[in-house]
Amino acid sequence: IEPGDYHRLFTYIKDRLRAFVAVLGPVTDLQLAAAAGAANFGLPAIATADIPSVPLPGAPVEPWMVPHVPLSDLVERAIEVRGIKVVVTDVPVPVAYGPAFVGERIRRDVMRLELGGPEAHGCELLVMADGVKDGRVMVVGPHVDDGPVGATLPVGILVEVAGHRMQKDFESVLERRIHHSLNEAEGLHHVGQRDSIWLRLSRAAAEAGFRLEHLGRIIHARLHADLGETVDRVQVTLFTDEEDVVALQERAQAVYRERDERIGSLTDEAVDEFYSCALCQSFAPNHICIITPERSGLCGAYSWLDGKASFGINSAGPNRPITKGRMVDEVLGSWEGVNAFVREASHGTVGRINFYTLLDHPMTSCGCFECISGVLPMCNGVFTVDRDHPGMTPSGMNFTTLAGTVGGGVQTPGFMGHSRAYVGSRRFLSADGGILRVVWMTRRLKEALRTEIEAAAVAAGHPDFWDKIASEDDAVEEEEVLDFLIRVGHPALDLEPLF
Repeated sequence: IEPGDYHRLFTYIKDRLRAFVAVLGPVTDLQLAAAAGAANFGLPAIATADIPSVPLPGAPVEPWMVPHVPLSDLVERAIEVRGIKVVVTDVPVPVAYGPAFVGERIRRDVMRLELGGPEAHGCELLVMADGVKDGRVMVVGPHVDDGPVGATLPVGILVEVAGHRMQKDFESVLERRIHHSLNEAEGLHHVGQRDSIWLRLSRAAAEAGFRLEHLGRIIHARLHADLGETVDRVQVTLFTDEEDVVALQERAQAVYRERDERIGSLTDEAVDEFYSCALCQSFAPNHICIITPERSGLCGAYSWLDGKASFGINSAGPNRPITKGRMVDEVLGSWEGVNAFVREASHGTVGRINFYTLLDHPMTSCGCFECISGVLPMCNGVFTVDRDHPGMTPSGMNFTTLAGTVGGGVQTPGFMGHSRAYVGSRRFLSADGGILRVVWMTRRLKEALRTEIEAAAVAAGHPDFWDKIASEDDAVEEEEVLDFLIRVGHPALDLEPLF
């Protein structure tokens, strides 16, 4: 840089020397002049007292001079203003940590504690917030040692983040990273997402000193390490008291609905690209999830907009755009570009997928699906079961057995893993008859999706359809389901045969 070249010198200092001026106490005229001089060379002043706030040339997000910062927050605020990134290289937990432990199963006979799952409430929520204290982790409610071996507790995980580049659209993208981050700890198993999560901690991990606080430490460390360009501050609160968990769950469900509604009227035909998601390939190496505007990720946590946002955050991350290419089959929902991508991403094990049917080359699943739908041949329809249902289905299998059949990245014609939101989509089984093919659904899921099911049924010309779907209260055996369908006049009986 030539002497006197102000613009190049300013740019160099601003971009390369991540320094700042800390102004403590009342500011004298001389100190103000010195701070202004430093600001001229790209060094912002962070003050505990009053100081004129001067706009930062070329950097509209923050001013050059920031007044009234509490002394306890000065360093953290200065780091944020200056764009200094804290890189956490080690995850501070008392057990081994790394990708080798992803997919580890914690069976009940070696379990110390269970959180959430089919027997207790569980949810996780990540949101932007003000006043975030980086590194703060709080546990509200019972701890690991407060119950007997094998106990089950409700759990609510609230992650609050802040950052210059953080946007509301990124919340669900970061939230989904919780699943991957927690699973890398030895002796810890995490399944599910949103308001359907299930964690198990092994006795060996608990004996090594692993406590609930370490869940927050993992999340904090990994968000900084993996997404430090987006987040500057992360704090985590874990609730294990039933009342607190239910309150967080209700708050979270409102946020989930708002996220799901963002996709609006966007359709598969209206876009040229879909998005892939490879987050779960550590569990199912040959599975690749394809997200479209009308079919969210099977985990329920990612929409098409989330995939787009994730690619914007990290173009080398788990979500990539896929050019659809030439239409192969409009009814079944198949495109050349998508099939070529799936062949490569599945290591040649899957040659084609059809989005709108479960009978012919359905999309594969990992194991994180919220629901499974499968054919009931006698009923000329399909059943849909959610992850939280512990009982049997008319297929003769419960959710766990079905998941072992459908998951793992294997195409299983007649069965399909998917999100809860997909049931209300215009494209749900559209090649097979759509929503009118649903003949049996778990009561809890049926109640939760009543608005979406009724809207889809009205569009299909059957406004009274919701009452014609059987649940476990009406029938469990397939023969019983058929008797129910005949009694109520279910429209599936009049559709074209599935086979």
